Amino acid sequence: MGGWWWVVDCKESLGKGGLNREERVVTLLTTFDVRNNCPYTVWAAAVPGGGQRLDKGQTWQINVPAGTKQARIWPRTNCNFDGAGRGSCQTGDCNGLLQCQGFGVPPNTLAEYALNQFNNLDFFDISLVDGFNVPLEFSPTSGGCQGIRCTADINGQCPNELKAPGGCNNPCTVFKTDQYCCNSGNCGPTDYSRFFKDRCPDAYSYPKDDQTSTFTCLGGGDYRVVFCP
Repeated sequence: MGGWWWVVDCKESLGKGGLNREERVVTLLTTFDVRNNCPYTVWAAAVPGGGQRLDKGQTWQINVPAGTKQARIWPRTNCNFDGAGRGSCQTGDCNGLLQCQGFGVPPNTLAEYALNQFNNLDFFDISLVDGFNVPLEFSPTSGGCQGIRCTADINGQCPNELKAPGGCNNPCTVFKTDQYCCNSGNCGPTDYSRFFKDRCPDAYSYPKDDQTSTFTCLGGGDYRVVFCP
């Protein structure tokens, strides 16, 4: 499904001249289709958006208002939730909720985006700054824009000191030092960031990895996120 959805607020009132009808455009929506191609169940998470269990081959559609920024979609694995939507996940857990209201706990592979920003461009990326748990593709579905992916066997090749149950941590999560976390705002690549970058050159490997890892597309199109593309 391409393009924007229009959400219109309609008001009617009875005046001296008869029925008056006022239409006011409230917002525009961009659609994200999130599909699980993994041979196992993934519990998709999104802020904004919430969460959804996806068995192999299932798709979840999220409609997001134009202008949304600092947003992300990510996979969660090995989850258990009760009928009230409370439980836990081995990777990507968001405060024990099926319907995420906040970001997930590392390690998790992130699809990040900001819509209709400078010059009406969408900015999108795959980030390994919170580590890696599931291979991922993030692609515009219109506008002829390039998609990006991270499909390497990072979990299988993860350095021992970064290994986590179900995933591979970023060094910032493990060591919590400025060298890896860039808390001072000034840092460069490390041997650990190169481990991620060599395997997923499209993805953020450390917080200041902007030049090779941020992608743009003209606002107004829709997107696809695929787990295990």
